[in-house]
Amino acid sequence: MARRPAASAPAAEGRSGVLKIVAALAVVLAAQALLALCLVSAQQLLIPRNMPFGVTGPPSPVVAAVASRAGLDLTSYPNESAVMDAANQGQLYGAYLSEGSSDTLVVVMAKSFFAQTELEPAFLAAAHKLGRPVTVQEVAPLTSEDPIGAVTSLLLLPLLIGGYLAAVLVFKAAHGVAAAPWRAAILIGYALVGALLTDLIAGPGIGAYSSSHFWPLLPCFWLITSAVALAAAAVQALVGKLGTLLVAVLFIVIGGPPAGGLGTYLLPVYWRNIGVLLPPQSAVTLVNHVLYFDGNDISTPLVVLFLYAAAGTAVIAWFGRIRPAGRANTAGGPELQTPPGDAPSTPGRRRAVIGMLVALGICAVMQSLFATTYMSAGHAPKASNLPFGVVGSSPVLAAAEKNISLKVTQYPNEAAAKTAMDEARVYGALVSSGGTNTLIVVPSLSDLAPLDLAVRFEEAARATGQKVKVQQYAPHPLAAKDPFGLVQALMLVPLLIGGYMSSTLLMAATGRAAGRWRAAQLAGFAVISGLVIDLIVCYWLEGFPSSKFWIVWPICSLIVAVVAFVAAILQKLLGPIGTLVTVVAMILLGNPSSGGASGVPYLPAFWRDLGPYLPPRNGYILLHHTIYFDGHGTSQALINLLIYLGVAAAVLIVLDLRRTEATVPTDATEAAAVSVPIGAVP
Repeated sequence: MARRPAASAPAAEGRSGVLKIVAALAVVLAAQALLALCLVSAQQLLIPRNMPFGVTGPPSPVVAAVASRAGLDLTSYPNESAVMDAANQGQLYGAYLSEGSSDTLVVVMAKSFFAQTELEPAFLAAAHKLGRPVTVQEVAPLTSEDPIGAVTSLLLLPLLIGGYLAAVLVFKAAHGVAAAPWRAAILIGYALVGALLTDLIAGPGIGAYSSSHFWPLLPCFWLITSAVALAAAAVQALVGKLGTLLVAVLFIVIGGPPAGGLGTYLLPVYWRNIGVLLPPQSAVTLVNHVLYFDGNDISTPLVVLFLYAAAGTAVIAWFGRIRPAGRANTAGGPELQTPPGDAPSTPGRRRAVIGMLVALGICAVMQSLFATTYMSAGHAPKASNLPFGVVGSSPVLAAAEKNISLKVTQYPNEAAAKTAMDEARVYGALVSSGGTNTLIVVPSLSDLAPLDLAVRFEEAARATGQKVKVQQYAPHPLAAKDPFGLVQALMLVPLLIGGYMSSTLLMAATGRAAGRWRAAQLAGFAVISGLVIDLIVCYWLEGFPSSKFWIVWPICSLIVAVVAFVAAILQKLLGPIGTLVTVVAMILLGNPSSGGASGVPYLPAFWRDLGPYLPPRNGYILLHHTIYFDGHGTSQALINLLIYLGVAAAVLIVLDLRRTEATVPTDATEAAAVSVPIGAVP
C-alpha cells in the first residue's frame, strides 16, 4: 500500500503534462479564432456607412439617387465656401455642389481612396443618366509617395507594436514589477526613441511622405507610442502577467482592425464605435489629419490619446508608491527596488539596467523592422510587368504602356484571352476589333489592377482619340461580402500567427523546445485550427463561397503546419529566440512579400523576388487561386509548401529524438502575449 503513491506519481505527472499541452493549444486556438473573426469581419465589406458628405445649393436629384443606396450622411452647407472649408479640414469624405447649369463633385481622396473609387463613379453615372453636366474637383489629393492612402495605416504598425512591446519587454526585464515609479519615465523615454526611429525610416529613409512632415509627425508618433506603452504598463500593474495578454487582445486584436486606415466610415458601424474607444483609431485619425489636413480637426484623437497616456501614468505612479517593488525578489529576480533605508546591491542594479537596455534594444529593432518592411513593400504600389493579354492591335495599348508597365501576351481571339484569365495568367486584356476597344479586367485577381488598368487605358484612349469600353470578367465572382477580394489576405494572418504561437506555447507549457510527440501535436493542432478558421470565414462571415469549404480546410491546415514546424525547429536550435526568428521570417519578411490582395506585380523588386522562397506567398496563392480560379496556377506554391512541410517534419522528428534537451524557462501567458500581436496587422 505504501508503494502506490510513488507508482502513481509518474502517471499524475503525465496527466498534468497533457493538461498543460491541451490548455496551451486551446489558448492558441482561441486567440487565432478571435483574430480571424475581428480582422475579417471588420474589413471584408468596406462600403460607405453613414459617411459624412456635404451638399450645397438646391436639392439635387443626382444626390438623391446616389445617397439612397450609397450610405451617405448628408449635411447641408449655406454656400460653396462653407462646404469647401469643411472638406479641407477633413470633416467630409466628399461634397456635391449644385449651382446653376452645372454641378461640381468634390472628392477628398486623403479621407479614403477606396471610398472615392466607389463614390465618384456612382455620382458621375447618376449625373449622366439625369443629364446634369458635372465636373470633379479634388481636395487634399494623395501624393505620389502615397497613391492609395496606405501610409497612415502602415505607420500605425510600428507605433502600436513598438509601444506594446516596450511595455511587455520592460515588464519581463524587471521580473514582473509592473508598477515601479520609474516605469513611466522609461516608457515615455523609449516612446520618443521609437517615434524618432519610425519617423526617420518612413520619412527621409523610405520617402513615404515629404520631409516637411517630419517634425509635425514626430510629436504625434511620440504620443501614440507613449499612450499604448503607458496604458499597457498600467493594465499590467492592475492585473499582473495576465494584463499583458489582456492589452494584446484589447489594443491589437480588437483595436487594430477598426483603426480605419482605409476609411473609418467604411467600417461596420459596431466596429467603428468600438474603435472610437481604443487608441488605434485615434492614432490613424491624428496621423492622417496631420499629413493631409494641416492638423485640422484633431482635438478628439488628441484628447483620447492623452487620456490613455495620463491614466496609464497615474496608475503606474499610484501602484509604484503603495506596492514595494521588492516583489521582484520573491520571484527570484534581481533587486530592482528596495524599501526606504535599504540600499540596492550594485550587482542587482547593474543586472537590472543591462536587462532593461537589452529589452528596449530588442523593441527598437522590432519597431524599426516593422517601419521598414511593411512601409517599403506597400506604401506606393506600382505595377511592374503586369501580365496582360492583347487581341488584335490598337494605338491605345502603346499609349497606355507609357504609364503602366505591362508584360504583354498576344492571343488569337477573345476566348483565348479569357482562358488565360480563367487560369490566372493575366490580369486583364485589351480586345480590339472593327475599330472598337474593350478592356477586360479581372476583379477577383487583384483589388488594385482593375482600377489601375481602367484609368491608364481611358487616359490612353483620350490621348489617341479612341474610345475604350471597360468590362469585368471573373471565372468565379467575388463573394458578396468580399467585394474587393481582401478576405484571403486577411485570413492568412491568423493562420501564420497560429502556426508559430502553437509551437511557442507548447515550448512554454512543457518547458522544452521539443519533445518526442511534438511534431504529432503540432500536426493535430494544424488540422483543428485550419477547420476552425475555415468555419469562421466561410460559414460565419461568408467570406468565400461555401462550395470551397472542404478544399480550403486542408490548405489552411497546411499553412499552419508549415509555420509551426519551422518555428519548432528554430526554437529547438536557438531556444526562445527561435520564435523571434520565425516572426522575422514569416511576418516581417514573408507577409509583406506575399503580394496580398493587390498582387505580386505591385510589389517592389526586392519583395517580388523574395516571396517565392517563403511560405506566406505560397500559402496565399494556393488559398486564393483555389477559391477563385479552380486551383490554376497553384502547382509551384503547393510544391514549395509540401517541400517545407516534408523537410521540416523530418528535421523536427530527428531533433525530437535527441535526449539532450535543455529546459526553456518561458511563461505561457507571456509567450502568448508576445506572440499574438506581432502579426496582427491593422
